[in-house]
Amino acid sequence: MDDKEIIKLYNERNEQAISASDKVYGKYCYSIAYRIVDNESDAKEIVNDTYLKAWNTIPPQSPDSLRGYLGMLARSIAIDRLRYYRSDKRGGVRVDAVIMELSECAGNSYGGDIVDKMALGKALNSFLKSLKERNRNIFIRRYWYVDSVSEIAVRFSLSENAVKAILLRARRSLEKFLVKEGVKI
Repeated sequence: MDDKEIIKLYNERNEQAISASDKVYGKYCYSIAYRIVDNESDAKEIVNDTYLKAWNTIPPQSPDSLRGYLGMLARSIAIDRLRYYRSDKRGGVRVDAVIMELSECAGNSYGGDIVDKMALGKALNSFLKSLKERNRNIFIRRYWYVDSVSEIAVRFSLSENAVKAILLRARRSLEKFLVKEGVKI
């Protein structure tokens, strides 16, 4: 079943949309959630919450990419869950480092006006397209999938220092790009 068919099921309020989403994107959403919360039962619950959020937002939303939309929902819910745990002093995870790295150049993209978030999202997409493929993939592995520097180094057959240098240059380039584009951060 493709995205359009699944989105049609959501629009028709057909509960098969949930099972179809899970069949096609369940492992993808789980991997995003697990990387952030580092807990199997929480990750499973986040996946279920992702489908509930999709059910409640489609319609009026009509995403071009259901995979991207569900991934974004899973990531957002997982980060919210992480914040909840952190606020209760229940411990942190490596997401803290990733958020700190990006906030240096992109500001706090988790708050603010929805228009600002949309502008930032469009600018990030344009920025990513400007990167060389390997550097783009490294950036995405670090800041979307929350891979550690050592995991990225192994995946791309690089030293950890090389990965750190690529990420530092990419963050600096992103900051310049956002200023040039006039995106409010």
